Amino acid sequence: MEPKVSIVIVCMDKMDVLRPCLDSIREHTGVSYETFVVAYMFSDGNLQSLKEEYPWVTIVRSDSLRGFSENNNLALRQVSGEYTFIVNDDTYIDSPVIDRLVADFEKLPSDAAVVSPKIVFPDGRVQTCGRRKFTGWGYILRYLHFNNETKPSKWTMREGLFKTYNLNGAAFLARTDIFKRMGWFDETYFFTPEDVALGTKMNENGYGVYTDADLTLYHIANSTASMMEAAIKPARVRGALIFFTRGNALAYLLLGAYCWCVEAARSLKYLFKDCGDPSSHDGIMSATARNVRHSIFTRKSPKEIFIKYYNQLRNR
Repeated sequence: MEPKVSIVIVCMDKMDVLRPCLDSIREHTGVSYETFVVAYMFSDGNLQSLKEEYPWVTIVRSDSLRGFSENNNLALRQVSGEYTFIVNDDTYIDSPVIDRLVADFEKLPSDAAVVSPKIVFPDGRVQTCGRRKFTGWGYILRYLHFNNETKPSKWTMREGLFKTYNLNGAAFLARTDIFKRMGWFDETYFFTPEDVALGTKMNENGYGVYTDADLTLYHIANSTASMMEAAIKPARVRGALIFFTRGNALAYLLLGAYCWCVEAARSLKYLFKDCGDPSSHDGIMSATARNVRHSIFTRKSPKEIFIKYYNQLRNR
């Protein structure tokens, strides 16, 4: 008998992060489900722990450099559930969120493709409760941290079950047939905005994206700067520029120039700080700003950009 829900989780060798996520799913989910964990770059020890502690999980090994889209797609090609629940490993639930998301589909029109819970940080701050349509102008504001996704609007921060425009890749339940029809996640993007690209594509194809504000999922997102930011952000910015300009060379030139100037200004700031230690916060931010500038006007894909700077970090 096929499960009602296929759960897909990508984890980068962090069993301490993954355990609370899996434990909470096991405790609070009543509908039939199968669970896939994409074990990304897992050590032998952690792989063995995952097998022994969670024998009900299907492990999908991923031992090559892959981004969020590619890793998820490895498991998505194997799912059999009527619905697919994409969820980050650094999340947990304390109520039957998945069951209630499934029940939401019974109340929605036939064109409904996705339902998401409200996503909050452990301290109660809302990360997202619905998402607006993303535009180039919105990205300009977002780049300087001027946007506020928790500001009430037609698409966000409403009550109950409501129609929104976009989704958050940290957690959403999708109808598997529609998700598959959309081609799963677009592997053009390595680190964002694959979730925004998916939600946008669903809307453009006439499908509805919804949020249930009465359901809460906790996301332990870590905002501390790490050495990997010098490889991740250049790939992320390149992906965003590709998405927001949609092949328009002039738009890419203008939006890319804007991002280049912002990063140049950031680099100037770090000229007046001691960035001699590349592992310090200022050292990481200085290298990140430089790498982003060097990646904007290039033909390299987001993945190629990440691999370039990842290898540089490894060879230090």
